[in-house]
Amino acid sequence: MPGIVLTVAQQKGGAGKTTLVAHLAVAFQQLGRRVATIDIDPQASLSLWHEARAAAGAADGLTHSRIAGWRTAGEAERLARSHDVVLLDSPPHAETEARIAVRAARLVLVPVQPSPMDVWATRPTLKMAASEKVPVLLVLNRVPPRSRMVEELVAEIAGLGVAVAACRLGNRVGFASALMSGRSVTETGRRTRAAAEVRDLAAEILDRCDTPR
Repeated sequence: MPGIVLTVAQQKGGAGKTTLVAHLAVAFQQLGRRVATIDIDPQASLSLWHEARAAAGAADGLTHSRIAGWRTAGEAERLARSHDVVLLDSPPHAETEARIAVRAARLVLVPVQPSPMDVWATRPTLKMAASEKVPVLLVLNRVPPRSRMVEELVAEIAGLGVAVAACRLGNRVGFASALMSGRSVTETGRRTRAAAEVRDLAAEILDRCDTPR
């Protein structure tokens, strides 16, 4: 049975796509999954993280592929034959490549920061996924503690008719600092709240995709 393909997509830049891909990739590995990542973003931030990871001796079986967007469907299909989870980091502002990445996925993960501008900017990505008939899971990212506005925005997002992950990622320095060394927060701070958030989100995603635990 082929693995699941998860595309992380967001037409708005700076939403935390690559951060989400990197941390989830390691979390899925720690849950016993064979994981591959695909980078089709011209900025290649995910590929740079993987290079730093390899230089630090921490790659540990995580397969990575950097390709041009037009090769996405074939590469995702190829990797899904030998991996349990394939995570695809798509580019912002590039509708053709992003659409190909969305079309290849079983589930599209859309990171969104808790601000009205970010919620409004998410609509094109949601519309794209709907046109390709691929389900979406919104992931609240960089969530501040104890903010009433967050709950108000969650209510507004619910009105968009898409699922919102129960697990949220807080606005924590640990996420970025771990990536600088080619690591994940579940490796550098296993007992931290940030690590728990990533682990919980990874488990929630697997449950939604009905994969065996």
